[in-house]
Amino acid sequence: MFRYIAGRCLQAVVVLVGIIAISFAILHLTGDPAALLLPESATEQDYQEIKSRMGFDRPLAEQFVQYMARAARLDFGVSYQQYRPAMTIVLERLPATFELAMVAFMIALLIALPVGILSATHRNTAVDYAAMSTALLGQSMPNFWLGLILILVFSLGLDLLPTSGRVSYGIEQRAVTGFYLFEGLFRLDWVLFADALKRVILPAVTAGLYSSARLTRLVRSSMLDVLSEDYVRTARAKGLSEGVVVNVHALKNAGIPLVTMAGIELGLLLGGTVVTETVFAWPGIGLLTIQALQNDDFPVIQAAVFLLALIFVVVNLVVDLLYAALDPRIRYA
Repeated sequence: MFRYIAGRCLQAVVVLVGIIAISFAILHLTGDPAALLLPESATEQDYQEIKSRMGFDRPLAEQFVQYMARAARLDFGVSYQQYRPAMTIVLERLPATFELAMVAFMIALLIALPVGILSATHRNTAVDYAAMSTALLGQSMPNFWLGLILILVFSLGLDLLPTSGRVSYGIEQRAVTGFYLFEGLFRLDWVLFADALKRVILPAVTAGLYSSARLTRLVRSSMLDVLSEDYVRTARAKGLSEGVVVNVHALKNAGIPLVTMAGIELGLLLGGTVVTETVFAWPGIGLLTIQALQNDDFPVIQAAVFLLALIFVVVNLVVDLLYAALDPRIRYA
C-alpha cells in the first residue's frame, strides 16, 4: 500500500509540473503579457518599464526556470489587480467553493442513489421510464438557465430565498473561519447556520441537479449489471429480503464505477462551478477565475489552475484507495 501511494504521489507531482508548464506556455501564447496590461495611451517607455519590472524582457528559458522555481514554493506572483499574492487570493475563495461543492454533492447523491436503484429494480416499467426521462431532462438543462429559473421562482416570485451572496450583512462577524455553514453547524450557532443554509440552497440545487442526472444513469446501468449476477440470485434463493439483496449485496458491488464518476463530479464541483457561481454571484474560485480572465490577471489564473489540478489529483487518489474497501479482491502492489 505504501509503495502504491508513493508511486501515485510521484505521478501527481509529474502531472502538476506538466500543468504548471502548460499554463506558462498558454500565458505567452496569448501575446505579450506586458502589452496586455497597459492601456492604449501607454508610451513605449511605459511598455519597457513594465516589461523590465515584471521580468518579461529576459530570455524565455530563464523566465520559465524562475517561474517553476517560484511555483514549487506555491508562489505564483502578485495579482495585477489586487496587488496581493495570487495564491492567497485563491485560497480566500476556497471556503465558499468548498461549501457549495459539498452541499451540491450531497444533493446529487441523495437524488441519484434512490432514483437509480428504483429505476434498476423496476426495469422497463413506468417508474423506470419516468426516472430516466427526468434524468435526461436534468442533464439537458444548462446551469445558467436552471439558476435563473430558480431565482425567478423562489427569490423574485415567492420571496423565499436570496438571490446572491453567502451570508447577510453583519452575520459574517459571528464566524471565525470562512466556512460559515459548517462552522455554524459544528458550533451550534443556528443563526449563522440558518442564514448560510438559506443562501447556499439555490446555487447548490442548481449544481447538484446537473450532477445527479449523470450519476442517476450510471447507478441504474451499474445496478442492472450486478442484479443479473449469480450471487444475487443465490442471495434471493436463501430467502433474504429484497432490500438486503439490493442495498447490501448489489449496491456495494455496483459501487466502483459510481465512486469513479462521483469522484470526477466532486472534483469538478470543488474546482469551481463557474457558471453557477457567476449566476448567483457566489464568491468562489469559479467567479474569481472569470474575473481574472476578464482582467488579464495571469498570476491569479495560474494559481487557480494549479489549485484545481491539485484538487483533482487528491480526489483521484482517494477514489483509488476506496476501491479496496468496496472490492476486497483489489490489492495494491
